[in-house]
Amino acid sequence: MSRPALLATDLDGTLLRSDGTLSDRTRAAVAAAEESGVEVVFVTARPPRWLDELADAVGGHGVALCGNGAFVLDVARREVVESHPFAPADLRVLLADLRAAVPGIGFAVECADGMRRDEHFLDAHRDDAVGHDLEAVGAGKLLARAPDVEQEAFLTRVSEVVGDRAELGYSGAVGLAELTPRGVTKASGLQTWCTERGIAARDVWACGDMPNDLPMLAWAGRALAVANAHPDVLAAADEVIGSNDDDGVAQVLERLTAL
Repeated sequence: MSRPALLATDLDGTLLRSDGTLSDRTRAAVAAAEESGVEVVFVTARPPRWLDELADAVGGHGVALCGNGAFVLDVARREVVESHPFAPADLRVLLADLRAAVPGIGFAVECADGMRRDEHFLDAHRDDAVGHDLEAVGAGKLLARAPDVEQEAFLTRVSEVVGDRAELGYSGAVGLAELTPRGVTKASGLQTWCTERGIAARDVWACGDMPNDLPMLAWAGRALAVANAHPDVLAAADEVIGSNDDDGVAQVLERLTAL
């Protein structure tokens, strides 16, 4: 099997271990792959503000595709160089429809310059950024939470209300619905990145673990699922590799570097 030009990988649950760390083995494997000519690109649901700790591991291109395709981040400079936000009018209607359908729902938005949330969106890690006009800040990703509604029922209800007006991507975050503008997915972000560099889908391998990775896995020439992946991802994969805690992506990169 020929080597890909690029390996795209999700972070949490895929490249990173269960404690959220990047192992020394994986860090070395990413660097060796880049040196051997296989570009590695991080494609993640994480917002731009959660990528600082990986600045030394993103490779020579220096960027990460984050927010489920909504942002392209220059990690070292901490600068969003491209974004695909909701149109304010569209977001306003979505918020109104979801508030009417799910009493007590809370919202936050991820933007190029950080997160804003309303008073109903409880976040144990933040006590700031409350009360902003969520529809007017160039939101690339909408987060919704309803603590009193069971997870599966909540996601089902959100999906019913939203329909095809936005993309609902499930990354495994408990109690959270994650929405990006219509057509904005990990696949769209990766496709744009590759097209700009003359890389065809057939020359891309993609690694993931959760349903929000499925569009990217379907677009790429070869789809790899870590052993700990969601059943839908395991079913869609061309190959099941080692788990995130066994450095499965690093094993693949080491194999490619040795070719």
